[in-house]
Amino acid sequence: MIGWVVFCLLVLGVLALDLFVIRRNGRAIRVGEALAWCAVWIGLALAFNAGVWITRGPKAGLEFLTAYLIEESLSVDNLFVFMLLFAHFSVPEQLRHRVLFWGILGALITRGIFILAGVGLIRRFHWIIYIFGALLVYSGIKLMRQGDEEIHPERNPVLRLFRRWVPVTDDYVGDKFWVRRPGLYATPLVVVLLVVETTDVLFAVDSIPAVLAITLNAFIVYTSNVFAIMGLRSMYFAVAGMMDLFEYLHYGLSLVLIFIGGKMLASHYYTVPTHVALAVVLGLLVISVVASVAFPNKQKA
Repeated sequence: MIGWVVFCLLVLGVLALDLFVIRRNGRAIRVGEALAWCAVWIGLALAFNAGVWITRGPKAGLEFLTAYLIEESLSVDNLFVFMLLFAHFSVPEQLRHRVLFWGILGALITRGIFILAGVGLIRRFHWIIYIFGALLVYSGIKLMRQGDEEIHPERNPVLRLFRRWVPVTDDYVGDKFWVRRPGLYATPLVVVLLVVETTDVLFAVDSIPAVLAITLNAFIVYTSNVFAIMGLRSMYFAVAGMMDLFEYLHYGLSLVLIFIGGKMLASHYYTVPTHVALAVVLGLLVISVVASVAFPNKQKA
């Protein structure tokens, strides 16, 4: 319990520092600054991993590292979608960090609920692990078959219901989410935030079962998720202009999902050691990235 309290206070403190001190002026984030923050978050995750290794043993430390790597790699899919959403809604550069900040804060809450529910269900009804496994295999095959898929946020049912009941201003009003004129109006920032939140819920359906295939320790699952999500904002601004370089990364991610799903489906007959799972996931990602660099798609160049 003390570990949970300390971790949550640390995260809330960093979020408050980021919003009210570091990003107080609301300027756009430069690539160099984003890369530096990526390094900070990865360093914090590895330092926390070392702490888990020392206090909870090598098994827990290896589980955290594997879970963090899986969650971080699957988060790349979020970046593609966020880029398309921001372009679709013409979100100004200086406001994108604000949307991602509140979107991630909401994701911390929803994913915490998903993780506790998932762990509880698997511990009580072990057969659910096979449903999660089949879902991951299906998601992996679907990801492998998809090409340059178009995003249609206007079809989002939550967004359509929101626009039906809540008036929305035509343009952005500074960095405000809500304004009075004379009644209460939502600005397009609320609309974008709503789409980001609902999109993250859909991503969580894939990523959380994948991590639950590594461990059912709720503390490790949640903390690895949090570190991956917290670093997502910086990663977006660091690599937003380089996403086309990773042409074959989605194949690697799809194979990761299929492998983890297969691991869950075969769990009754054979338990894949955590270090083997880590090696396979890391190998698939490295191969897909190297292939993207070595064999670029000339049609996109």
